[in-house]
Amino acid sequence: MKRSNRPAWLGAIAIIAIVLLSLFAAPNNSKINTGSTYNRAADGYGAWYAFMQQQGVSIKRWQKPFSDIQPQNSPVTFLQISSHPREAILSSQEHEWIEKGNTLVILGAGARVTEAEFSTMQKSPQGNIKIDTRRRYQKADSKQVNLGDRFGAVVWERNYQKGKVIFSTTPYLAANAYQDYLSNFKYLASLVAEKNHTVFVDEYIHGYKDADVRKKESEADLSSFFQKTPLFPILVQVGILLLLLIWAQNRRFGKPVALETPVIDNSEAYIQALAGVLQKADTTDFVVEMVGKQEQLQLQKALGLGQILLERQALLDFWVQKTGASAAELDAVLKLQSRKQPLSERDLLNWLGKWRTIKGIKN
Repeated sequence: MKRSNRPAWLGAIAIIAIVLLSLFAAPNNSKINTGSTYNRAADGYGAWYAFMQQQGVSIKRWQKPFSDIQPQNSPVTFLQISSHPREAILSSQEHEWIEKGNTLVILGAGARVTEAEFSTMQKSPQGNIKIDTRRRYQKADSKQVNLGDRFGAVVWERNYQKGKVIFSTTPYLAANAYQDYLSNFKYLASLVAEKNHTVFVDEYIHGYKDADVRKKESEADLSSFFQKTPLFPILVQVGILLLLLIWAQNRRFGKPVALETPVIDNSEAYIQALAGVLQKADTTDFVVEMVGKQEQLQLQKALGLGQILLERQALLDFWVQKTGASAAELDAVLKLQSRKQPLSERDLLNWLGKWRTIKGIKN
């Protein structure tokens, strides 16, 4: 008795369930670090942050919500490098904060894709700035454009009473990938390093949070930690797999009954398949020729005449000599197969029946 393949099916189901759960439940951290000063990859800003520190700029990482920014002794420049494009629209809270004399710099503002070249060199007081994007903002006034071309603005700004906001269509303005373009680093530095301003880089949007913030948001307890890390989906997957394995071993529906596999006659299957093809192609003349040759060879073998096809008259003479029977019926089947003309299904069956009769006479 063959073993049941039920565990194999259940294992396949378990694997599919795990894959689907991984796709939909596992956290997606593939882009959250884009623009982070902690990120040393090409899309990070670790090199630019170190550059600013070397320049003696007062720059700090901000790991709290934007709403937690308290009034400082000096104005603040707040740099946000978005992992995903955001609309060039300010919230009421951001608007009110800027009006107090602060500056908000947003890299990665949403804009439409234009016919501009993907890689361009834009002129600025800091030198040529390498820009790798086709996105351009086309609603900015010419006086607001800080960096751009005939297709639109790459960097533009708006003034709100004492403060201003600066937008950039590319989030990679001074990313680690541009370390060979010092002018890019200097240009971003000129946007944020205003006189008497303290520079904050938003790391909260990249998932970095101070201890008090994590505690406030209930992320310090163990259960919340597991729920927000890949460990939780993994534990769920293991649980599903264990349940399926337990169910597989619990033969509540009785012992499996093995099905008998039918023995396939390859010769018969081939003949039937070939017959079907020939029937559809309406090539009965080919069937008559090939079957007729085989029937003649079998008859010659029975008469002791060897495996070389004889001429029709020679075979007829041997037939009469060996059997003493009339040669008329044998002559009829031999003439029919030499005609090489299509036969109806009925005539074909009659022809095969005559061959059976002839072999019966010999036996």
